[in-house]
Amino acid sequence: MTGLWLAVLLVGAVSMALKATGPVLLGGEELPAAMQRVVTLMAPTLLAALIATQMFGHGRSLVIDARAVGLVVGAFGVWRKWPTLLVVVLGAAATALTRLVTG
Repeated sequence: MTGLWLAVLLVGAVSMALKATGPVLLGGEELPAAMQRVVTLMAPTLLAALIATQMFGHGRSLVIDARAVGLVVGAFGVWRKWPTLLVVVLGAAATALTRLVTG
C-alpha cells in the first residue's frame, strides 16, 4: 500500500469518526437554534471557499483569468434561476471565448 492510499484511508476514517461524534455526544437531543443556523451555513461556505481557492489561487499568488469570466456568467445564470445545464454550458463557453480572444 502506497503512502497516498494510506493517507486516503486515514482521512476517510477520521471523517467517519468526526461525523459519528455529533450524534453520540448529543444523545438524540436537538441542537440549539443558534448552532443549527451555523451548521446550516457551513456547507455553502466551505464550497464557496473551495471554488475561490481553485478559481483564483495558483501556488501563493492570486490569478484572475478567463475562469473568472466563466464564474461570473455562471453566477449570473444561477441568480436568474436558469437550468443547471444551461448555466454550465454558458460558463464554459464564456471561459473558452475569453481564452480565444485574449490569446
